[in-house]
Amino acid sequence: MEKNLTTGSVLKTLLGFSLPYLLSYFLQTLYGMADLFIIGQFNGVESTTAVSIGSQVMHMLTVMIVGLAMGATVMIGQAVGAGQKEKASLAVGNTATLFFTLSLAATAVLLVAVRGIVNVMSTPKEAVAGTTTYLTICFLGIPFITAYNIISSIFRGMGDSKSPMYFVAVACAVNIGLDYLFIGVLGLGAAGAALGTTLSQTVSVIIALLVIRKRRTGLTLSKKVLKPHRETMERILRIGFPIAMQDGFIQISFIVITVIANRRGLSDAAAVGIVEKIIGILFLVPSSMLQSVSALAAQNVGAGKHDRARRTLFYASGLSFLWGMLAVVLMQWDAETFVGLFADDAAVLRLGGQYMRGYVWDAALAGIHFCFSGYFCAYGLSVISFIHNSISIVCVRIPCAYLASKYFADTLFPMGLASTMGSGLSVLICIGVFIWLERKWKIQEKRY
Repeated sequence: MEKNLTTGSVLKTLLGFSLPYLLSYFLQTLYGMADLFIIGQFNGVESTTAVSIGSQVMHMLTVMIVGLAMGATVMIGQAVGAGQKEKASLAVGNTATLFFTLSLAATAVLLVAVRGIVNVMSTPKEAVAGTTTYLTICFLGIPFITAYNIISSIFRGMGDSKSPMYFVAVACAVNIGLDYLFIGVLGLGAAGAALGTTLSQTVSVIIALLVIRKRRTGLTLSKKVLKPHRETMERILRIGFPIAMQDGFIQISFIVITVIANRRGLSDAAAVGIVEKIIGILFLVPSSMLQSVSALAAQNVGAGKHDRARRTLFYASGLSFLWGMLAVVLMQWDAETFVGLFADDAAVLRLGGQYMRGYVWDAALAGIHFCFSGYFCAYGLSVISFIHNSISIVCVRIPCAYLASKYFADTLFPMGLASTMGSGLSVLICIGVFIWLERKWKIQEKRY
């Protein structure tokens, strides 16, 4: 399972590692899209809105779990790059212990807070019942969602991005089948969508555990490495916590925009929810590059190959930007066709097209600062990513979305631009910090 990512062509290694990652993200995004697509075939706007709002909350929780797990990916990657098997085993064992405890605590807290969350989201009254049921069922499945993402982070830290792709492929197929059963055949609506998602994640985890038992990982898992080790857990959290908070704040900014849209009416809420799902696909490349840069750069940092880590960053940023510009051209040409895959209401199509044309520019800019975030994380400097995203959200995304809603009541286009402008500020901050760090490290090298 372990793979050395510190030799060979940088571009070839990046593509070879990121493509399975990309497919994994695509399949995982297909979860939510399948829920929206299938429920749109059998139910009305109320159920579509319920699943849209509920899945956005779950997406926020999932990306925070993934962000927190990046601490494990980086620690394992650095240990593998340095050839320290015992240290890698300790990181894996403590990751399992830490996240198992956190998932149980999160489940209990969220189940108690579910009605409050629905209210905070300003859910239209027609969709309150469906959203509450959807979230309750999904919250019960948090331990399995956490387990899948932790297992994936461990594999990727060891240089294996293919195994997680196979696990999520099985889960996606099961999810689609269960959606048609629960929503189409049994008529369970939003509850059926939640059951399909939760049960499919459970199947994925079971298969992953069976594979791990049969495969030689190169690591030793014993009671010793599962026993909490303060220094190891602190480092996992020190790297992962800022990324989790960063991702959480980003999702909060999206949720704030959703709340603003919800207050404008049911059609606006449905349009924003659908576009968020489509944007999820467009962000597949930037997201896969972020995770790939963190894993590849971490191994190279552990091996002392800093120039190779920098080249990984540059290649990934370039590929992400090119993908984003392709998305811009496509959506400016005919955004309504893509929105129409999930709804046939004329108002939703019009509003969704407006929102998409403003939002899609974010796909190009976000790809750049995503890659920088992965690079900073590989060096254990994830707090930088937290800072630039926090500044972007507080100073640009949320205030601009609010002002756009207030002064442009007939269109969602300016609200879409709010996220784009926020990413623009993040890119400028990341470039500035990168230049400063390079100069600082060069001065330190001359001294020693």
